Amino acid sequence: MGARVVRMFRNFNLENRVFREISKEKPQAAPRHTVTVPPPPDTSGAETESSVQQKNDPLLKLLKSVYVESTDPAAAETSKEETTGVESERRPLKFSLPGDPFSLVELTDVPKGKLTIVEALKALNSHQRQPETMTPDRIAKDYSLDLKDTKALLQFFVPFQVEIIPPKTKDTKKLKAS
Repeated sequence: MGARVVRMFRNFNLENRVFREISKEKPQAAPRHTVTVPPPPDTSGAETESSVQQKNDPLLKLLKSVYVESTDPAAAETSKEETTGVESERRPLKFSLPGDPFSLVELTDVPKGKLTIVEALKALNSHQRQPETMTPDRIAKDYSLDLKDTKALLQFFVPFQVEIIPPKTKDTKKLKAS
């Protein structure tokens, strides 16, 4: 119903308003700026074209003296490792999931300074259960990690931490610890 009222006011005296708007005097456009066209250059296009097509011997000699050799840095590092026969240091895998989860290739070793998800969860869980024996130093030594990274891992990633929020009133039911 509101649309009908709005339409009535919008269409009220529409023809007179349109006629009044059309009959208004239009503003005049600003005069255009006069442009002075520079005279064409005295040299003809044929002379310029011929100078471009000619060989310039001094420039050609300089171009021939330039020698560029490009190598990919990543390819150079891998080729150095292959020639020396030394691969990046790796450590044997400590823990893995039983079976072949998600059809992934079974890992046997990982680079030093890295963890698999299973190993990270195992290390975090053992530190949470036994913080006196599983110190950050021991975890770093066992998994060949940097001590700074191990401390950050133990500080910021806490798995399976259950917090029980106490009830606000004494009338609410409490869970019995078994």
